[in-house]
Amino acid sequence: MDFQKLLLEVGKALRKDEVKALAFLCTDLLDRNTASVESASDLFSRLADQDRLSADRPELLNELLSIIQRPRLARDLGLTHQVSAESISPYRKLLYNLSENLTNDNLKEVKFLLTKELPRRKLEENVTALEVFLEMEHTDLISNTDLRLLETIIEQVCPMLKDRINRFKQVQHSSPVAQETGRPRSITYPFETNQVPHGMTFSSETPALHPLAESTMTSSNTSVDLPNACHVGDECEAVIHQLSDLNTETSVCASITVKNYSVVIHSQGNETSSGKLMSPTTNTNTEVLGTYPMTAAKRGICLIINNYDFTKSPKSLQKREGTMIDEECLCKVFRWLGFEIETQRDCDSERMLSVMQELGRRNHSQMDCLVCCILSHGMEGSVYGVDGHTVSIRSLIEPFSASNCSSLAEKPKLFFIQACQGTSEQKAVYIEADGPARSLVRSDAIEAKDSIPADADFLLGMATVPSFVSFRERKNGTWFIQSLCQNLVHMVARGFDLVSILTKVNADVSERTDGSGIKKQMPQPAFSLRKKVVFPNPKGPPPRL
Repeated sequence: MDFQKLLLEVGKALRKDEVKALAFLCTDLLDRNTASVESASDLFSRLADQDRLSADRPELLNELLSIIQRPRLARDLGLTHQVSAESISPYRKLLYNLSENLTNDNLKEVKFLLTKELPRRKLEENVTALEVFLEMEHTDLISNTDLRLLETIIEQVCPMLKDRINRFKQVQHSSPVAQETGRPRSITYPFETNQVPHGMTFSSETPALHPLAESTMTSSNTSVDLPNACHVGDECEAVIHQLSDLNTETSVCASITVKNYSVVIHSQGNETSSGKLMSPTTNTNTEVLGTYPMTAAKRGICLIINNYDFTKSPKSLQKREGTMIDEECLCKVFRWLGFEIETQRDCDSERMLSVMQELGRRNHSQMDCLVCCILSHGMEGSVYGVDGHTVSIRSLIEPFSASNCSSLAEKPKLFFIQACQGTSEQKAVYIEADGPARSLVRSDAIEAKDSIPADADFLLGMATVPSFVSFRERKNGTWFIQSLCQNLVHMVARGFDLVSILTKVNADVSERTDGSGIKKQMPQPAFSLRKKVVFPNPKGPPPRL
């Protein structure tokens, strides 16, 4: 049967409530934009547009029909394909399963208990359980890492369903990955610790990712070594997926060690310089520490201010060779993460301020967060415009405080500053110091803690700590930005939060050395975040940097 005709037949066979259920299950796949789905054809078209559903890839349709208990329909239409890698997250299936087991009276009680949490219009009689759950997600009342409120309500309304939440939490806690969409990237299985099941073999040839660039610098366990430290390889991933049972009715515990790779997957590990994966939660109980919601219509703006040409500056500042490579990598990575990219090049001090102030005046209510990257020369507490005049970091960040930009209140505002610290002679390996390398005594780096506003929800990632210089390779870009981009690509897909990623950046950059073998740089993040920043796993393939 023609695949389009098959989809039409499926749509005709589904009830309206089943279509709504399928749309809910596909929430994470369609960037949460499922409220306007009115028909099965509309849903299937959107999935096809995202390359999720086609004649060559019908597995998702089979999986969806299986979840809503329509296996006979799938069988009658010849959908006999096995689901090789499940696309619907356990979290999404849990919420659907709960909704199916709540009676009309149960749902009325749920709405009553939420009267102080949600607008009355969202709790009207015609509002379904799935719509209530979606609204709870939108208002950050629940997420895949925080089900406390839902658990409390279910315990009062239908205690027998609480066990399903507990089993889901057990699976989540046994997995080394927890992300906003609730879809684990590596699945666990109950084997003995430090053992690989008999008969299971893994190739020791881990497929290497395309490196950011070939570096002439010596390094030890730096970002270019990360593919072997964080990726298990296609063969191992396939075995792990085959072992998994993502049905929320099943509880599994995990501990699998793959000795042929420089990675060990356990329920609670820590990342070390040997490359072992650590838990994305940095020693913090996920029941206590929440996650910023990434459920808005858009991820947000990523503004990149890239100052390269300082030839008109009276300060005799050099051109920042290599900065265009940084800009290109930042654009690729943050576009992959779902951000809208805006770039401003060679801004003088007044232009830098006006760009930030204009961005702060915009309405960000339909966005999850904000990212700003500033690439320039700098001095303590400030960065240079191309006119040679400085602008304080605080004045650049202040337009986004809660009092100045209410639409970003309680949302993460993320700033990454690659600030050069002056001029120094080029080395033979084409490395330029982004600060006065002659004096390591003078505090010539920006003090991150003095630049971050008193408001909550800010993060400021600096390339250097005081008394150190930051480095930029003319052919490969800066150590900090390149490590940031590469670690975002490698670790976001595995559910790590941003602070953990920046910790890995610290480790990588701190181990890089110049030709003389003297360590020169240590990045410094400072933040007033109240929750974890976990970017949802992007739909498309990771960018080649």
